[in-house]
Amino acid sequence: MDDLENREEEILTKGKTLPIEIEHEMKKSFIDYSMSVIVDRALPDVRDGLKPVHRRILYSMYEQGFTPDKQYRKCATTVGYCMGKYHPHGDAAIYDSLVRLAQDFSMRYTLVDGNGNFGSRDGDPPAAQRYTEAKMTKLSLEMLADINKNTVDFRPNYDEHEVEPTVLPSRFPNLLVNGSMGIAVGMATNIPPHNLGEVIDGIVAMIDDPAITVDGLMQYIKGPDFPTAANILGTSGIRQAYMTGKGRIAVRAEADIEEMSNGRQRIVITELPYAVNNAELVKRIADLYKEKKIEGISELRDEYSKEGIRIVIELKRDCDPNVLLNKLFKYSDLQTNFSVNMTVIVPGEGGAYQPKVVNLKEALKYYINHQRDVLTRRTKFDLEKAEDRAHILEGILIALDNIDEVIRIIRSSRTEPEAKENLMKRFDFSERQAQYIVDMRLGRLTGIERDKVLQEYEEKQKEIAGYKELLADPVKMDNLLKTELLALKEKYGDARRTKIIASEDEDIDLEDLIPEHEVAITLTHLGYVKRTPAELYKAQRRGGRGVIGQRTKEEDYVEQILLTSSHSTLLFLTDKGKMYNLRGYEIPDAAKAAKGSGVGNLMQLEENEKVEKILAIKDFKDGDYLVIATAGGTVKKTPLEDYKNVRKNGLIAVALRDDDRLVSARIMNENEEIIMVTKDGMAIRYNEKDVRATGRSSMGVKGMSLREGDSVVGMDIVDESKKLLTITEKGFGKRTEISEYKCQQRGGIGIKTYNLSDKTGRIAGMMITDDTEDIMMITADGVVIRIHSKNISTIGRVTSGVILMRTDEDNPIVACSKTDYAEEIEEASEDEQTTAEGEAQAASETTGTKAEGPDTSAEETPEEETASEE
Repeated sequence: MDDLENREEEILTKGKTLPIEIEHEMKKSFIDYSMSVIVDRALPDVRDGLKPVHRRILYSMYEQGFTPDKQYRKCATTVGYCMGKYHPHGDAAIYDSLVRLAQDFSMRYTLVDGNGNFGSRDGDPPAAQRYTEAKMTKLSLEMLADINKNTVDFRPNYDEHEVEPTVLPSRFPNLLVNGSMGIAVGMATNIPPHNLGEVIDGIVAMIDDPAITVDGLMQYIKGPDFPTAANILGTSGIRQAYMTGKGRIAVRAEADIEEMSNGRQRIVITELPYAVNNAELVKRIADLYKEKKIEGISELRDEYSKEGIRIVIELKRDCDPNVLLNKLFKYSDLQTNFSVNMTVIVPGEGGAYQPKVVNLKEALKYYINHQRDVLTRRTKFDLEKAEDRAHILEGILIALDNIDEVIRIIRSSRTEPEAKENLMKRFDFSERQAQYIVDMRLGRLTGIERDKVLQEYEEKQKEIAGYKELLADPVKMDNLLKTELLALKEKYGDARRTKIIASEDEDIDLEDLIPEHEVAITLTHLGYVKRTPAELYKAQRRGGRGVIGQRTKEEDYVEQILLTSSHSTLLFLTDKGKMYNLRGYEIPDAAKAAKGSGVGNLMQLEENEKVEKILAIKDFKDGDYLVIATAGGTVKKTPLEDYKNVRKNGLIAVALRDDDRLVSARIMNENEEIIMVTKDGMAIRYNEKDVRATGRSSMGVKGMSLREGDSVVGMDIVDESKKLLTITEKGFGKRTEISEYKCQQRGGIGIKTYNLSDKTGRIAGMMITDDTEDIMMITADGVVIRIHSKNISTIGRVTSGVILMRTDEDNPIVACSKTDYAEEIEEASEDEQTTAEGEAQAASETTGTKAEGPDTSAEETPEEETASEE
């Protein structure tokens, strides 16, 4: 390559041309272009944090005298001056950069004081440069402080008619304080803004302890501090960015949930993530509502004004604001990720500049070294000025001591140059001293003037000694640097705006924000679902009247009630054999007597599809199975993991015959047993090994044979330490020892488990329970009762049980569920207790058994009928 370049030079000097490979020329030219863009346009300097265009704008305003104490001047003046002398890249680029320096929502600390329309957070563009005015801010003056004291290097401008500073003195750490964004060729930078006081504290700490770590610096510099405030989620992203120079920081809007006068709620957003356009955000929220990705909004308003951001989202009564916020954080710019990329231009050897990714400590180190260099050059400049003035004062003092002779020499000289030469010969003056004395007025040669000169000379000698001492002692130089930085903090520092919310995981789901608590999920026949805190239903004595749990339409009634956690995954199984899922907190919260929300609004059900069963899942563990039972006696076992990822439009859970429907679903492990109960009081118990595992879309196998008109009402997993609870439609129930149900082969008709009559009605529900649980029952018109399981009598299989809940003829029990034991008990009235005890005694006399104790009647012989697998 060197030979080729030498040949180029040789032939070109002889006036000839040299054929070269296009690949070589393209590579060379592109590298030159790339470095020009990287160094001279797109990336900030690590020392002053400015790109060339920003540096040239501030220097142009400084040269023209557009300082804070002067009047505003047209931006077109600044733009034209800057373009003509320093930045020949077009007025639009210069004006756009000037506008950004004046926007308080773009800069943490503005460097230009603008007067006029400089744009808005709504995305409104600024007015033309001929209409707007600007001048420097007080803080921007600190960027150019002492620039005339040889503190920085200057270089020729683009046409070599002017000189411009290669970097500004930057008395404060602008790179971190205001951040920077830029895209170069093959690289980019994205540095977030920080709090001035925190960064200065970090610099002071690093000066005191050069070995301080990034973790040590983070004790002072907590994290980015955006001009638009908002919240940073966690510190791991901040630490990664500070350690490596690259990282991702999650930023979330500030949103408050407020109660309205009409009893509804609203979400009020007052702070947005950095660089988020609030008008575009409002439009995005409206689009999400139209796309039905979010529900429950009654009104959306953008109340942005001079006072700041205010976006109001009014909610419908059945909308959970926390759930809605979670979806907005996920689908909109209410939560964004700020990708930190601290690529900057750093000074290299021999005055060369090169791009480099720096971490927090390196960025501060470069700035400290720059400030040390600025202070050293300033001190040397001041020292030279002081020494020069002291030199002049020495000559003046000599002249005053020999005033008559000085006057005689000047008067006897024919010309001024001759007078200077004679004075230099007689008193050994330097040329500058002699010239100063020749130029002096006679009025300054008085005795009083001599005293002033002597006093000034002594002061200059002290200054010179101080400057020399400062230059000789790096510790004193660092102390001066710290003093000046702390003075800037005192003058310009302010409180942090962006809050840092501690979190173990920056990808926060709403689950981390909603306290986990037990909830009651109810589903009506017409498909209305709601979530209610379970503690609203206090436990009662058996035989009570219950409390209103849900108001429904006359033709509607509650079909299911499920006690679970607000953090559980709810699997919704429909009459068409499909499965959908939601988290517990995603079900709209509602009052006890409220109707709830249509389940079709929460998931994408098909036309005429109805939810038949809800199942709560804590986690999808390997080895667990989902067992599904249908009214027609079919049972199906599938690995639970097969249902882990449910699509929004659902997936096949079980294949059903046209005349069949799903009645129960449970989670079970290997080597467990299943028990099924029918409406006509038959029960069968068999081992799960009799049911082979099949895929999601299979039909399953026959679990139980049914007599005509009978159907399966429920299925549960056997636990020998617990008892089988059966509840009838008319409020009767009992518990029976599980040992009374012998294990059979799958597919049989089973054995009798309840002595049914017109008074008891058919079986409404069943479950395996123990003394540590409570039972909740709900009637067709929404009345709920919660009783302790231990208060329900334990009696034999072929009995009618005792009264658990008084019901009306047209208001049967339609669903039951179990929950944890509750200590508090609402006492039934004395009349209610007497009535309940009398009914229990009557039921006992009818069946010829005692209210407590095992059944002594003969057990029916199980029928041997079995069914083959289908």
